[in-house]
Amino acid sequence: MATEILIVDDNADIRNILNELILDAGYKTRLAANYNQALSEIDKKMPDVAILDVKLDKGDNDGIELLSHIKSINKDVPVIIITGHANVEMAVNSLKKGAFEFVEKPFDRNRLLNFISRAVENLNLKNQNKEFENKLFSSYDLIGESKNILTIRDQIDKISLTESRILLNGPSGSGKELIARKIHKNSKRNNKPFVILNGALLDSNKYELELFGEEKNNGAISYGALEKANRGTLLIDQVSEIPLDIQSKILRVLTDQKFKRLNGNSDVNVDVRLICSSSKDLKEEIKIGNFREDLYHRLNVFEINIKSLNERVSDIPLLIKYFSKKISQSYNIKELEIDENDSYILNHNWQGNVRELRNLIERIAILQPDTKDKISSIVKESLKNDNFDEKITENSLSIPLKEARENFEKEYLTIQLKKFNGNISKTANFVGMERSALHRKLKGLGIKEFN
Repeated sequence: MATEILIVDDNADIRNILNELILDAGYKTRLAANYNQALSEIDKKMPDVAILDVKLDKGDNDGIELLSHIKSINKDVPVIIITGHANVEMAVNSLKKGAFEFVEKPFDRNRLLNFISRAVENLNLKNQNKEFENKLFSSYDLIGESKNILTIRDQIDKISLTESRILLNGPSGSGKELIARKIHKNSKRNNKPFVILNGALLDSNKYELELFGEEKNNGAISYGALEKANRGTLLIDQVSEIPLDIQSKILRVLTDQKFKRLNGNSDVNVDVRLICSSSKDLKEEIKIGNFREDLYHRLNVFEINIKSLNERVSDIPLLIKYFSKKISQSYNIKELEIDENDSYILNHNWQGNVRELRNLIERIAILQPDTKDKISSIVKESLKNDNFDEKITENSLSIPLKEARENFEKEYLTIQLKKFNGNISKTANFVGMERSALHRKLKGLGIKEFN
């Protein structure tokens, strides 16, 4: 599909010159002669690239207002500003607001075409990166054999077929966004937008704007996350960070199924499936007054709890295999041979959870070690601040041999049990003991067995 460029200039001669120049270069064009025409064209269909004159018919800087309007809808669209009344302040202001280039009239045709070509390349690169990231993220599976992961897979299968609101609880990096994407992908809304609003990353003054959008005095509309997700799914990540006054407005939307944009007078009706996630315990947040209890009950129609990676060690070897294959393919290198039973990995305190493990494997892929020893060195160097072996050695130097041996056996067997998800037969086979002997050993060391 040919790239479409919107040309906005109130001078007919300039519009025609630009139109012929850009058509001859193989692009499609749309034209607007004034502010309102431009606004109509932008809201009708966002162009791939926009060329805007600074001064149109509504004021000295209405082209800059159009620039801001475009960026409020899609910040990736390149905008080239042209003007016959240039000054340094104007140029700096337009670039600060996100202009791709600033061009003075009369312009050099070849120079302008070069800017357009670079703008198109820039947009294509961003689109390709988004597509790659989405494909990579969407292609990720929920990997594991722990009871927690098996339960969540079953929950996804069942809840995806409904329209229920969902609350995802779990520590940072555990896979909450992945689960939300899986639910959306398996739902009837899968061909509609999946929009993410991160409550922890927003400026405290912009929550309403980001959620509900805005109607400006000049008639321009800035769409919020609720409208962007219309007929699709909206994930509010870290919902615990939303201020109380905004929480009450979200509650009102859930009750009335409608809202008003900032500075707007008309109701906006949307059909959105809402999924919220939190790394904090919302019940505790309610107790200390940081979260509305009535909103909590509205959001928590169905709850999914994701455990930390430290609580499902049995999933780590499977995740290592999975990410090694995926990441090797994305880097177009030979599949990484990472020892799935490496004690540095199994005994690491994974505060960043699955994301931290994935980042470790990606770091190895970037460095492209050609031997297992080099891979092991990278692992040790990366995880050295929380190395189980070093802690055991350090602690063991100050206690008798018998106590040191018992401490090691207790730590070692606890980790092996977690790795095999509490399966005594598999654990006994791996450590080279009879089942009955392992039972006695666990009892003697005070290790509680689990299923």
